[in-house]
Parts: sequence; C-alpha cells; structure tokens
Amino acid sequence: MSVTYIDAIHDAQKDLLTEDRDVFLYGQDIGVFGGAFKATKGLKELFPDRVIDAPISEDAMAGMVTGAAVMGKKPIMEVQFADFSTIAFNQIVNMAATHYYRTGIPANITVRLPCGGTPGTGPFHSQSLEALFAHYPGLHVMTPATVADAYWMLRQAVEIPDPVIFLEHKFLYRWLKAEDNYREAPVIPFGTARIARTGKHATVVAYSAMVPEAVRAADLLEKESGYEVEVVDLRTVRPLDMDTVIASVARTGRVLVVGEDFPWGGVTAEVVSRIVAEGFHLLDAPPQRLNARDTPIPQHPNLWKAHRPTLESIAASIRHLLSI
Repeated sequence: MSVTYIDAIHDAQKDLLTEDRDVFLYGQDIGVFGGAFKATKGLKELFPDRVIDAPISEDAMAGMVTGAAVMGKKPIMEVQFADFSTIAFNQIVNMAATHYYRTGIPANITVRLPCGGTPGTGPFHSQSLEALFAHYPGLHVMTPATVADAYWMLRQAVEIPDPVIFLEHKFLYRWLKAEDNYREAPVIPFGTARIARTGKHATVVAYSAMVPEAVRAADLLEKESGYEVEVVDLRTVRPLDMDTVIASVARTGRVLVVGEDFPWGGVTAEVVSRIVAEGFHLLDAPPQRLNARDTPIPQHPNLWKAHRPTLESIAASIRHLLSI
C-alpha cells in the first residue's frame, strides 16, 4: 500500500496530537471540512478540543498562535495557500520571529503553508515564499521533498522552540508516493541536506518540488549521454547546509541551483553566492541557476508549465553547464 505526501502530513499531525497535549491545530475550515487539501480530515472527531477552526483573518490567526506558544503550547497553524500568509506577515516576522530575542521566551509555532504552483491556480494561489521568510532571523524554513520528510520534518518542526515555516508543495500532495513503511527509514537531522542522487560530472542543488524534477532530469541525461549528475536536496533553506553543497561541488566541479521561486533575490541566488564565496577554487565552470520566470504566475496550464522549471528545462540547463 502506498502513502502520499499529504497522507504523511496528516499522519504527523495525528501522531503529534496523540502524543502531546500541548499540540493543537488552528486554521480555516480544518475542522469538520478537514482543511482545503484534507490534511486534517477526521482529526476534529478524534481531538474535538484541539482542532480549531479559525476566522478568515490570517493576521489574527498568527497573533493567536504566537500568544498560545508564549504560554507554552505548540500550535500548528494551517494557512490555506502560502500566498495568503503575507496577510500575517507582521505577526510572523515582527512578533513571532523576534520574540525570543526580545524577551528570552520562545515562540514555538509551526506555520504550514501549501506552496508552489499547480495547473490553473494562477498568481494568487501558486507562489513560493521561502526566500521571503528565510530573510528574517528567528525563523526556520523547511521545504520537504519526500514523503518521509513531510512526516518527520513536521514532527521536528513542532519540537523546535522557534517559529518554523513549513512549506509543503501542493503539486507533491497526491503525486508523490512512498511505501507505507516510509517511517522506518533513518531520520535525517534538522538542517541537514541529503544526496538524492549520486554523480560525478555535475551537481544540481534543489529543494521542494524541484528535487524530483532534478532527479528525473539527471536520469534522462545519464540515459541520453552517460553523464552522472549528483542531486542535492537542501531540505531546509534556513538554515542552509552549505557543507553538503560544497562537498558535492568539490566532487563534480560544476553546479546548477534550481528553485521554483522568482529569480530576483531568491534562494538560488543565495546558494550561488555562498558557493562562489566558499568554494570558488573548486569550480571548473561558472555556477548556474534556474528559476521560474520573472513574471506573475500565469493561469493557463500551458503557460504555467512554461513559467516554472521542468524536467526539460532542467535537463537543458545541465547540458549547457556541461558544455562550458
């Protein structure tokens, strides 16, 4: 029996509610309705006092969970779409992120943000906001790209005594699957990247939904021309595990960094700048990066596919990298 990415998120929340009375869920329509993507389906019946429907005000939601965390609770707040979290920006980055620095009292909140594009969702329901939140000290930003990470990283997020932005890609929800024994795999420590695919001719650094796309592109290149491309899954974008990235670049000498976010000032730019600063002597070619196009996200499925990095565009970028 297979388990999907969204199943793993559901199971993590169910297990956390079972194990820890301080954990509660808060969000719009997460009760009887089970959430916009059914990540909380059936949990209201099991934990009626700790699965709580919120008003349609992300700002008020973030303020409430921050207050609850200061009082010792461990809230998990679901925002229906990551795009709407900008309405809660003041509470998250000005209040929650700075609370420990200002007072010495931790604010243990986990903010679940369904992020990234799917066909037809357009500019208001498709954005990737990891760089926006990673900019602020005091916030951790997680970007799980496997079913096991969707489960274990959410559990880790709730135990970290700081605000965590948990970015779960909507395209992976029901497309990405694993065997039902996925929890038996070794748990990777928080803040550690993983080698998703080994290789020796070039490195692709990716995160979130770009990881499986990068692996597929690497498989295509090996079948097509024999090149062995290594893929590094960042897993978290704050903190960044540059040790794993630099070690991979040392093995291959060439690097492409891929993200679905807009290109200006994004995670890919940060990773490339760190590689140049810390590993310039290891490079055999200029580092490359690939992002979504620098425009609002289009509504039409064909335009959306042309807007974001895909298997084909990643493979084309790797070919270019190997040619220079």
